[in-house]
Amino acid sequence: MGSMEKTEPGHKLVATNKKAFHEYFILEKLEAGVSLVGTEVKSIREGRINLKDSYAHIREGEAFLFNCHISPYTHGNRQNHEPTRTRKLLLQRKEIRKLIGKTQEKGLTLVPIRVYLKRGLVKIELALVRGKKLYDKRETEKRKETDREARAAMKHGRRSE
Repeated sequence: MGSMEKTEPGHKLVATNKKAFHEYFILEKLEAGVSLVGTEVKSIREGRINLKDSYAHIREGEAFLFNCHISPYTHGNRQNHEPTRTRKLLLQRKEIRKLIGKTQEKGLTLVPIRVYLKRGLVKIELALVRGKKLYDKRETEKRKETDREARAAMKHGRRSE
């Protein structure tokens, strides 16, 4: 969930949605800002965000993020935020129009895959995804396993020289 590792210069990765990579084929990615209250930003900076069952939906020409759990800020008071409230995503109209057309295709969904800090601002990387069938998941696991074994063999081969 909250491994604070560097991705690109100026980006600080806060959370990834590992379940999304397992459950879906990622077709397209885009970056979006999020409309947050102060305690949510502070909580995200602490790495207390969970994207596991979250998804994005476009309603009345605006994009919203649902089921994203941001834990209440530890030093917050009674005006602390609600953990799973619906949050507005900040996208340009052109991007929203493009997504409306694509999400109405059969089987395509918008899922957040990463949350990171970019120049101090919270950004969410959204992905346009199509669900995997069980046999697709098995094939992906087999491919990962063979890649892992090949890397281990290469590593072991270099040591014996």
